[in-house]
Amino acid sequence: MIRSINIGVWYMLFASFCFAIMGALAKKLSIDMPSLEVVFFRNIVGVVLISIAIYKSPIKQIGGKPFLLFFRGLMGFMALVAFFYNIAHISLADAMTFSRTSPMFTALLAFWFLKEKLGLKEIVALVVGFIGIVFIMKPNGLQLELTDALGLLSGVGAALAYTSVKELKKYYDTRVIVLSFMLTGTIGPLLLIVFNDMINIEFLKATFVIPDLKMWVYIAGLGASATVAQVYMTKAYGVAKAGIVGAVSYANILFSLVIGVMLGDSLPDFWGAFGIILVVIGGVLVAKEKN
Repeated sequence: MIRSINIGVWYMLFASFCFAIMGALAKKLSIDMPSLEVVFFRNIVGVVLISIAIYKSPIKQIGGKPFLLFFRGLMGFMALVAFFYNIAHISLADAMTFSRTSPMFTALLAFWFLKEKLGLKEIVALVVGFIGIVFIMKPNGLQLELTDALGLLSGVGAALAYTSVKELKKYYDTRVIVLSFMLTGTIGPLLLIVFNDMINIEFLKATFVIPDLKMWVYIAGLGASATVAQVYMTKAYGVAKAGIVGAVSYANILFSLVIGVMLGDSLPDFWGAFGIILVVIGGVLVAKEKN
């Protein structure tokens, strides 16, 4: 039992490091490439890999929930667009912290829509986490910066996607659920780029950039690191309790902070760092209580 926990912790630490590398490569790509195009390349690699997996082992499922499947893909796509836009415009650590608020939003959504109970410890954890979000955003009255709003969108969108997965797993093969997200994340950016002139929303506007050799290297690394991270995250949840590996997954914020500083990000100020710590504490406590 202890050995399984240790292996699971190491798997999740490695997965968290790979997710941080993915974010760093996305940040480098975003210097010369619009965020939407980065999302496209991030997902098309996944489409190829999942398609190969389905070809080698045909799917077996009940089906019958196409609209919910599309909803999962759309919410995941919007969360990823918001996340990658933030990676390009704020520090890697802040962008990663916003995305890691999804477990807290998932707990709330599961309470509202799936009637899952919230204990006192979970409520305290959520309050602590959301106070941390406020410290990171430092809102001026009721006005939020675009990156703050998109940070919340990345957390809420991912939470909506994860919550829908709980229902979809009763009807669909897991690979089909993932493929719905990847396909939406591949087709969506292409449509937005094609109809760029008709779009007035800043973070959804993009003009296609033909990658040069350096960009292709970053794209390959982006796809590889994201895939490896997904594999080892899955391995971690397979050998250890969800609460333990879910708590360890917050290490990707620390990895992102260190790697982001190496790429030129500024260290967070006192209140920003305090907010990050509160989000981590809130998220870890929610993960442990939701075990």
